[in-house]
Amino acid sequence: MSANRRDFLRTTAAAGSALSIAGSVPAAEGADSQKRRLAAIGVGGSRGRYNRGGSIARGAAKFANMIAVCDVDDVHAAEFNQDFGGKLKTYRDYRELLEKEKPEVVTIGTPDHWHVPIAIAALRSGAHVYCEKPLTLTIDEGKQIRKVVEETGKVFQVGTQQRSDISRFLTAIAMVQSGRLGDNVNAYVAIGGAPDGGPFENTAAPEDIDWNLWVGPAPEVKYCDERRRFFRWFFEYSGGKMTDWGAHHIDIAQWALAPGETGPVRVLGKGTFPQRVPADFNWNSFLNGEASLPNGYNTATKFHIDLEYENGSTLSVNDHYKRENDNVDFPNGILFEGSKGRIFVNRGKLEGRPVDALTDADRQQLDELIIQLCKGKKPGNHMANFFECIEDGGVPISDVWSHHRTMTTCHLCNISLMLGRELKWDPKAEQFVDDEQANALLSRKSREIS
Repeated sequence: MSANRRDFLRTTAAAGSALSIAGSVPAAEGADSQKRRLAAIGVGGSRGRYNRGGSIARGAAKFANMIAVCDVDDVHAAEFNQDFGGKLKTYRDYRELLEKEKPEVVTIGTPDHWHVPIAIAALRSGAHVYCEKPLTLTIDEGKQIRKVVEETGKVFQVGTQQRSDISRFLTAIAMVQSGRLGDNVNAYVAIGGAPDGGPFENTAAPEDIDWNLWVGPAPEVKYCDERRRFFRWFFEYSGGKMTDWGAHHIDIAQWALAPGETGPVRVLGKGTFPQRVPADFNWNSFLNGEASLPNGYNTATKFHIDLEYENGSTLSVNDHYKRENDNVDFPNGILFEGSKGRIFVNRGKLEGRPVDALTDADRQQLDELIIQLCKGKKPGNHMANFFECIEDGGVPISDVWSHHRTMTTCHLCNISLMLGRELKWDPKAEQFVDDEQANALLSRKSREIS
């Protein structure tokens, strides 16, 4: 254990009483017995340096009573506990937390490969679940979590907050679906490229981290700090930019273009992988833990994927989108283009002539459509939407069914990049058409965890 980590753990308990007075989370003070019992599983470090689990859990604590925290990293758990006066029960193993504390609500902010196993256990323990995106590591995992949500009847919200953004993304979707861009609307998405790094050095794991439990269902591997800190660039734990930003922008684009469909029917992807990934690499053997790569990032660094839907719409997914001689060039965002014009949206803006032309009457109509998109609820606060649905039994804005559909498309993109060829997809059967090699990548083996 490093001196800094050891010193932090030593001083955490002493700081607890002061933090209980100056804590930053209102719900942590004067526990309200009427609020539901909440536990956080996976909280990241240094206020979200490794993932957003801590910030998600702090947001949930405004609506419920935080009772426990679980993280395989003792420093992360202790740091989070400081915000609650050091009074939370602390665990390394989520199974022990669920058994002993029996929370009514759980937030999950672990690395991506742990999302579904923990979510299933939490649902079956009786908890409602808010889980960070991307929810799934494979298409098969999406089928599993969808089934368990249906079986348990619990509320499940995914942390794709763009679905609650009324000023930009919801308005863009409403404009497309209301016909303001005309017919034959297509979308062009840019989500940024992934880094290329490695090979990295394996070292001894810090004493205050349960590395075996961090690796969990993924293939066994020695400790490597880059794997822990930058897990999104390893297919063993995530899906690169495709399941990172793709979980946001592909979600919005697909929702706008093909709301009544279950997914694309054709996908063709071309991309670049780090040099340490051989041509014609056997990805199925690798993801099942039967083959290896040098210890470095292995997700696609650059890519262009074309998706086609049964209604004729197309979705183009890129690391960077640029069209010569047409004043189109952007690294992150969504361009919707139809027979009557085009609009561009990202987290900073919604713009285009159709937006400028909106009248007050137009905006009122769009607001009414947005309420329908939000299943009759007022949009705006993603976490509040989750807790409102817990109380009234409604379906949240980012439910498991729509997110499974989104993640299926993200995984289709990655599978097409891995195989380097066109794939035909049956969205109803949820399998590739006459393609044994591609269907082998719908799932992967999971390591047994003691």
